[in-house]
Amino acid sequence: MSTGPVDDPHDRTEPGGDGPALTVAAVTRRLGVAPATLRTWDRRYGLGPSEHHAGAHRRYAPGDLDRLLVMRRLTIDGVAPAEAARLALAADVAAGPPPRSDDLTARLPTVPTPSGAPTPAVATDVPPAGARGVVELVDAALTGRGDRCVALLDLGAVDDLAAWWTGLVQPAFAALARRTVVERPGVDARATLVGGVLAALRARTAAPPATDAAVVLLLPVPGETRPVVAHALAAALVDGGVDARLVAGPVSTRHAGELALMTRARAVVTVSEAPAPDLSVVAALARERDDLPQFVMVPEVAGERVPLDRSVHRARTLTGLVHEVLAVVAQAAPL
Repeated sequence: MSTGPVDDPHDRTEPGGDGPALTVAAVTRRLGVAPATLRTWDRRYGLGPSEHHAGAHRRYAPGDLDRLLVMRRLTIDGVAPAEAARLALAADVAAGPPPRSDDLTARLPTVPTPSGAPTPAVATDVPPAGARGVVELVDAALTGRGDRCVALLDLGAVDDLAAWWTGLVQPAFAALARRTVVERPGVDARATLVGGVLAALRARTAAPPATDAAVVLLLPVPGETRPVVAHALAAALVDGGVDARLVAGPVSTRHAGELALMTRARAVVTVSEAPAPDLSVVAALARERDDLPQFVMVPEVAGERVPLDRSVHRARTLTGLVHEVLAVVAQAAPL
């Protein structure tokens, strides 16, 4: 008597196929949608099974399943079914899917917000024109398509980098954070998105700064991973003619003062996304260098932790922070 796994007859590969040809029942289990939904998508939008063998029901080929996965992700994100079907049919699945994150959000109970309403997959305050870009970016990250993320994040035609962050990148990160996914080793949807963001910012800031550009230091917060928004801030400052430099690694209160002197920094910026950041370096640097402007951006819940002083200022938005730093740097004389 065998104790090994029993093959599901619905998931067997048809002779001559290059992957498992699946029945409706098998596809509904994979996607977490009702059979009636699959029939509707087939009848209305042409997203049906393409495999057919004599004497057998039509079956879904691997490419069919890939398009249905696109359709499901887009409809979860609020895209109209007709538009989602158009994008799914246009998806390039000929080369086979890359390693992907298996999004299980639709199969799990909805998590209500404090107001009692379910949490949307995409932030509701994103303008309609930008919402489609967010959906496409999230979909690219979930399917492991780093090249697609880079293309969607291209900054070639973008004038306002802060608006690019707040209107596209930040909502995409927020949407991913609300997803429950299962991933294989080495597959990470968020890391795929981070890689695309950093690639876009590297391309944006590839030219070396002017020799007389004012230096602004972006300091890390002790015990925290540097947030991706710090790179966006640095790039926005570079757009404004500043030589923005991000400091990595441990930085003590003594290090901060020495770094500011060594680089002749005109301002120092600290960014944290933690609810209780350690801002001791900010406070110590303010005591040591009260002539050096410091700017701090933290979540609203951490606002009271900012050691406000004559030289320490709190910024609440990325756009406001960029404007304030550029204004102070323009007025400050070289140290």
